[in-house]
Amino acid sequence: MAANGPNSFGIRDNYTHGNVANFLVEKINAGSHLSVVSAYFTIYAYEVLSAELDNIGHLNFLFGEPRFIASLDPDKTDKKSFKIEDEGLELANRLRQKEIARRCAAWIRDKVDIRSIRQANLLHGKLYHVDDGRREHAILGSSNFTRRGLGLSATPNIELNLIVDGDRDRAELKEWFDQLWADEALVADVKEEVLRYLEQLYVNHAPEFIYFKTLFHVFERFLSVQADDAQLFDRTAIIDTDIWKVLFDFQKDGAKGAIHKINAHNGCILADSVGLGKTYTALAVIKYYELRNLRVLVLCPKKLRGNWTVYLAQNNSELNPFLKDRFGYTVLSHTDLSRETGKVDGIDLAALNWGNFDLIVIDESHNFRNNTKGKRDDDGNIIRKSRYERLMEDIIQSGVKTKVLLLSATPVNNDLKDLRNQIYFVTEGRDAAFSQSFGIHSIKDTLTTAQKTFMEWAKRAGDKDARELMDRLSAGFFTLLDELTIARSRKHIQKYYRASLVKIGQFPKRKKPESVFSEIDLKGRFLSYDRLNDEISNYQLSLFNPSRYVLPQFKAQYEARNILNFSQENRETFLIGMMKVNFLKRLESSVHSFAITMERTVNKIEDLESRLRRFQVHRQQAAEDMQPDFFAESDEEDEDLAEAFQVGGEASLSNGTSGY
Repeated sequence: MAANGPNSFGIRDNYTHGNVANFLVEKINAGSHLSVVSAYFTIYAYEVLSAELDNIGHLNFLFGEPRFIASLDPDKTDKKSFKIEDEGLELANRLRQKEIARRCAAWIRDKVDIRSIRQANLLHGKLYHVDDGRREHAILGSSNFTRRGLGLSATPNIELNLIVDGDRDRAELKEWFDQLWADEALVADVKEEVLRYLEQLYVNHAPEFIYFKTLFHVFERFLSVQADDAQLFDRTAIIDTDIWKVLFDFQKDGAKGAIHKINAHNGCILADSVGLGKTYTALAVIKYYELRNLRVLVLCPKKLRGNWTVYLAQNNSELNPFLKDRFGYTVLSHTDLSRETGKVDGIDLAALNWGNFDLIVIDESHNFRNNTKGKRDDDGNIIRKSRYERLMEDIIQSGVKTKVLLLSATPVNNDLKDLRNQIYFVTEGRDAAFSQSFGIHSIKDTLTTAQKTFMEWAKRAGDKDARELMDRLSAGFFTLLDELTIARSRKHIQKYYRASLVKIGQFPKRKKPESVFSEIDLKGRFLSYDRLNDEISNYQLSLFNPSRYVLPQFKAQYEARNILNFSQENRETFLIGMMKVNFLKRLESSVHSFAITMERTVNKIEDLESRLRRFQVHRQQAAEDMQPDFFAESDEEDEDLAEAFQVGGEASLSNGTSGY
């Protein structure tokens, strides 16, 4: 930039050499007459210069682009009808729009005439000519009568305009303008059209009009695409198929919505609640695309294959309610993605062209919620792909362009990463796939932020208001769900599809669970399991605890045999605990089994008591009588403990001498 400053130059570029607005402010005086040629005119450019423009004598404004006038659309039905308000404006300016439009309209009625070139792309020059009553001033170049064109916005256009400093040149420019202005074959008067448009900007509308107008613009793109889809839908003859005829209204709407989302975004997640007929809805979607000659693959859990193969045309049986529709899709199981060879219903997996399917229907898609990696060697080379990788790389990303329909009543099991990994099937793994279509630059970041917001809300103490969570979640999160998912609950159907509900016969009502407790035995000998457990816990089971009765003078012999502080006494204590658990296990099997075990245990104890009494009578025969095998009658449940039980026998004698 030169030392003399930008105004010392004849150039005005809105960058380093001043701007056109400053030129106009300097040259316009009260009573000035202006002649302007510009492709555009905005009320916000008028507002900035209103202090000067309100005091002029007159302005002749010539639109150099007739398409601007055509886009004004006074009836406000054209979605591109806002150029006269300027573009890229912050909200504060929008809120002052009514006042500015009113002032601008009054100024135009009083001091402005407006005409427009009739032919598009004919006049490209821009001219600002000012006659202040003493001399003429002029600047010509590329700047339109907008804030950016005049250099009045935060990010103005870089223009190229030149101040005309010769009196003869300025006079010739005015003569040139007057010739165009007077040529009725070349220009047309459009002042009334501009005024009618401005009136629409400041007129007071009824609240209902504002509400419905807002709804229209919010859903305008959706409605226009829906209309296009509806025409295509009617041409496919889907409404004549048997599957379509059996659908309830909410299922038909679900199928239409899924088709719309698949056509618009390459995929859809159908997440209706259990019992709303997602399979039938998906069959309608499949038939729609089959009628358009698309090849369809259904991937389902192995146990659900029969739910899908029953409808195939090859299943020529009375079990197939849609024989006339002649469904021809291919059915494979999730587990088949892990196989390289083998055959499934005549399909050779080794020769199957996985990448040649136009539509993939993934039943129970939450099974693919984890983006797991397959087996790799030490160098990181793939030995075997995971099911997720096989589906993504060999089916969706390979071969023909593949559309995706995911079916799951629970697409999110753990956190929103589950949803993200399933959405990646729709986008072929591209995280920024929706940056242009609906402004979501990162699917991962959008869902991560939503998950963080939810966790912060969930950790808060006290009562939680779901409405507060809704307010805190980002608009991008809801946009993502609206564009890609269909999720209706039974309450939704009850509220909005009452006619269908009459045909269904109402949803079944789940009764509150009723706890029923049976008696332990028919004879009423046991009051409760808790009481029985307490009784078993009180058992001493001394039969299995002989160490307790070792005389003090013999204890050292047994303590010397401890291994890692695990004494004979400890072993017997643990054994008794295991026996008590064994009693409860027998009771769990049946009362009869429990009775047999208890009877055998009691018999063993009584037998031991009998032998002890005989020992007292026949002390000289004690060693022989105390050596019997107490466990000869143990049942199968006790056999695993037989070796441990023998501790009693070992503790009974020491070198043939009793320690008890």
